[in-house]
Amino acid sequence: MLLPSVPTDAELLTLAAEVASDVKQSKLMLVTAESCTGGWIAKVLTDLPGSSAWFDAGVVTYSNEAKEALLGVNPRTLEQTGAVSEETVLEMVSGALARFGAGVAVAVTGIAGPSGGTVDKPVGTVWVGWKRHGGHARAQLFQFSGDREAIRRQTVAAALSGLRQTLTP
Repeated sequence: MLLPSVPTDAELLTLAAEVASDVKQSKLMLVTAESCTGGWIAKVLTDLPGSSAWFDAGVVTYSNEAKEALLGVNPRTLEQTGAVSEETVLEMVSGALARFGAGVAVAVTGIAGPSGGTVDKPVGTVWVGWKRHGGHARAQLFQFSGDREAIRRQTVAAALSGLRQTLTP
């Protein structure tokens, strides 16, 4: 799925405020597990005053070792499917939710570039996963375009938009 444009800071903050409202209404705590966004999702959420009432934790796991140690991603998953895969993001989001005891989680893993892409997984390939406590994890594949910042901005927007869907009954 390709988002129509690269979101601005103001647009990301608006999305974050909408997520904050949804999380507060659900009376849940939120946790993020990020790779290619480097903590940007957590940053935009905690830019909001009062976020400590609904934002629990954010973890940045760039290396496979960090994904294993901090989120419980199975080394075999990483070996067989790679860090940028549906299987990995599902384990990341499930691990974040379980390890931090929050009510809802989002996880992202991808290739923001400018290097690191392959024929099978070109730059702009991003997996986003969401999970609510007691529910099933879901993941979505995105193919974003643009430079590193554009890909990361689009990933943050997709992650936040998906959180809204996850929080809507």
